[in-house]
Amino acid sequence: MTGNNTIKQIWDAVMDERQSPLKNLSLPTAHMVMQLLAWMWSAIFSLSLGSYLVFGVTAVFHVLVISGIFITFMIFQEADDKSSA
Repeated sequence: MTGNNTIKQIWDAVMDERQSPLKNLSLPTAHMVMQLLAWMWSAIFSLSLGSYLVFGVTAVFHVLVISGIFITFMIFQEADDKSSA
């Protein structure tokens, strides 16, 4: 169980907006920074594996997934704010 807890802590440190170092940025700015990091990491993995042709596919995939997560989060937060008012 310790291994799973460690993985969750690492995941939260990067992906949880309340724990990430990006927590002090506005949500749109944090989203843009995450997009840039996604592009960077997809380039690093593609180039390190010698998969130059795969870079575009992985970059697009990262943009789509991270955009979907942030759009969903923003919609849920907006709905939660309206229901609280």
